[in-house]
Amino acid sequence: MLARYVLSRRLTREEWGLVQWIVKNLGQTRTDEFLKLPITQHRMKPSFHNNRSFLQRIDELPHGLGWSCKKVTVCGNREDEDGAFLEEEVELWSQDPVECVKELIGNPAFKADMAYSPAKAYSDHAGQHRVIDEMWTADWWGEKQKALPEGVTIAPIILSSDKTMLSQFRGDKSVWPVYMSISNVAKAKRHQASSRATVLIGYIPAVKLDCFTHEERSLAGYRLFHHCMALLLHPLIAAGNDGVEMVCADSWIRRVYPILAAYVADFPEQCLVACCKENRCLKCLVAAEERGDVLDSVMCDTETTMDVLQRRKVSQHLPEFKEMGLRSVYKPFWAKMPHADIFLAFTPDLLHQVHKGVFKDHLVRWCQQIIGEEEMDARFKAMPNYPGLRHFKKGISTVKQWTGSEHKEIERVFVGLLTGAVPSRVLVVACSILDFAYYAQLRIHTADLLEALQTALSVFHANKEVLKELSVHEHFNIPKLHQLSHYVRSITLFGAADGFNTELPERLHIDFAKDTYCASNKCDYEEQMVLWLQRQEAIFLQGTYLDWLEHVPLSAAGRTKDVSNTYDLDSDSDSDLVAGSHPHRSVQDIVTSHGATDFLTALQSFIRKNLPGCTVVPGVQDCFDIYWQAVIVMPPDLRVSDIPTWRRVRATPEILSSGCKPGCPARFDMGLIFDGPHPARLQTLDVTVAGLRVAQVRAIFSLPRQFGTYTRALAYIEWFTPFRAPDPYSGMQQVSRSTRHCCRNAAVIHVDEIVRPCHLILKMGLSVEPRLRSGNAYKAANDFYFNEFIDGEMFCASVAIN
Repeated sequence: MLARYVLSRRLTREEWGLVQWIVKNLGQTRTDEFLKLPITQHRMKPSFHNNRSFLQRIDELPHGLGWSCKKVTVCGNREDEDGAFLEEEVELWSQDPVECVKELIGNPAFKADMAYSPAKAYSDHAGQHRVIDEMWTADWWGEKQKALPEGVTIAPIILSSDKTMLSQFRGDKSVWPVYMSISNVAKAKRHQASSRATVLIGYIPAVKLDCFTHEERSLAGYRLFHHCMALLLHPLIAAGNDGVEMVCADSWIRRVYPILAAYVADFPEQCLVACCKENRCLKCLVAAEERGDVLDSVMCDTETTMDVLQRRKVSQHLPEFKEMGLRSVYKPFWAKMPHADIFLAFTPDLLHQVHKGVFKDHLVRWCQQIIGEEEMDARFKAMPNYPGLRHFKKGISTVKQWTGSEHKEIERVFVGLLTGAVPSRVLVVACSILDFAYYAQLRIHTADLLEALQTALSVFHANKEVLKELSVHEHFNIPKLHQLSHYVRSITLFGAADGFNTELPERLHIDFAKDTYCASNKCDYEEQMVLWLQRQEAIFLQGTYLDWLEHVPLSAAGRTKDVSNTYDLDSDSDSDLVAGSHPHRSVQDIVTSHGATDFLTALQSFIRKNLPGCTVVPGVQDCFDIYWQAVIVMPPDLRVSDIPTWRRVRATPEILSSGCKPGCPARFDMGLIFDGPHPARLQTLDVTVAGLRVAQVRAIFSLPRQFGTYTRALAYIEWFTPFRAPDPYSGMQQVSRSTRHCCRNAAVIHVDEIVRPCHLILKMGLSVEPRLRSGNAYKAANDFYFNEFIDGEMFCASVAIN
């Protein structure tokens, strides 16, 4: 009844589908053109005849929180022709952050992903091995809870801001969004942009401040940012001091204290927030020239910083002000935020500090100077293929625009690529940085993992002098490198670093900056942007509400359960899905196309062992159904992911080019295989376990009917030798091709004996052979390194035994 009332009052059910399609696919001009088409007016006959009436109908719908605009007058230090100081009026668009917290903590969609109190998690029943994951499992929340009245609930605020350009090819228009979320919502849900667990609360004015001279413009920008942030976040002061009663997602009413806990931003933005210069640390008082050393520096704190700023306000000569590297911002927005410490709030930035900063901008550049860009590119060209691994077929020196994904792709092969080309101590430096990067991005941390994270950083500092000796780098006073020393403490206080990555705000720029700007007429665009967002929110709320009424009975409301992401841990996690059959392939075709030279011999041996009652001897007259890949469903490693992982093992022959359609090289992947008793269910991956070996999968097939009813898929493989002692500097296991009677050691196995795909990197030596390419690397080489950095699961499994 309620649904019918809503639709009859505003839009018919058919019109509602049309409204959603128009909003998603058409702009205002195209909407006007579409609604004025004769077929639209005479056949569809919607209740709105042009864009203006269409928007009026949308504006009648219920929407989310309203937007407000505050005018801020900025008085500059430049004078006009009459001798008066120039002024500039800017606009601050904002939503009430306390109301946003109410919307987030009360959203029933987050009920299953919500926490209201701190807790300590352990990996054992005795409570000896603590696990740190979400913020509620870390220390900060528990410490703040003890300082507040008993029984109240904390809503840890996560803020993020990042100025972004709106136009690239014309003009220089930009916008400065401020996002907010709460750590009560699980980080997996917060990271989903479509879940709307991170909301936009305002646009900081992004202006040039031409009313100031060039010398004063930067400081004026600092002060304007803090003034606008203070206006934006002012409602949080009273709410953080006294608490606010809120209806939570589980329908309980709690007194909630919204407290600023974390601030996610890149390094320049963090310096802006902390009121410090960019050559200083945001979290400790280390001297600018000592950031490359391992020191136990005094940590910054809010009270001391505010005391120095206030004394600086009345005294121009203050040694502490210069020593701390502060800027003359006397009213920072965080000064009055209750229970907040802005210097602790700066969380690790994996994207800009680790992947782009220390790894790409420094380690990769250092190694390029040592071995040369040409040799580095040749090694990337010769890198063997792996499912899902990006192949830089032209090297990396020609890449101009880098993304976070490309940084991570290089990390997956970088250690094996360097082995043999750089001095051993440089290789140790590279391994330590990669170890740190992989440990830092884990979803779950234990005391042992945090110790390993700190050890990786210590190994880097113990060997970094080799870069000076090689004249690669003169000093290590690098801000992003120094920030790594604070990772362990930040993780202990606020939880795993992956919960505060800056990749999410950059993704949100598409929804809240780029798309909204494109929907405007590019003049006075901020007002149009917030109106467009309000209409998008109305469409979303109405659609969600109607879907809920249609699919969920009112009597069952609140008792539904989302099972779309559940995973049965008791199921057969090693089950393989074989896809894409190519029937009736002859033995000669298999031998020629797949390189399965001993196919018949290996198959005969398999049948004698596994089908003793079979009297049929395979021969050249037989045909087999061939599969080009097997998909292995692996149980989740909670340190890396909480969902199952689907891994592909390919055995695809070369496809020749045909006309305009390009060809494709052969893909015969490597796999980890049990050469012995297969356990009922794989619990851990230990490459030193007897019977676990590497093999190259050449063909995946099934037996034809003349061999009886045999449903298990088979694979023709070529063995590698058992794992030898790891390389002393890179720590990578070593394998070689296995031979028998001067031929490759081949066998036929069950596909379900393949544990997972793996990646080998050929030993390239001091310089790679020019003939080597990704397509022929496995064929041309004999000795390889086992690549433990190919993915997070393999890294965790490998370091557990090293």
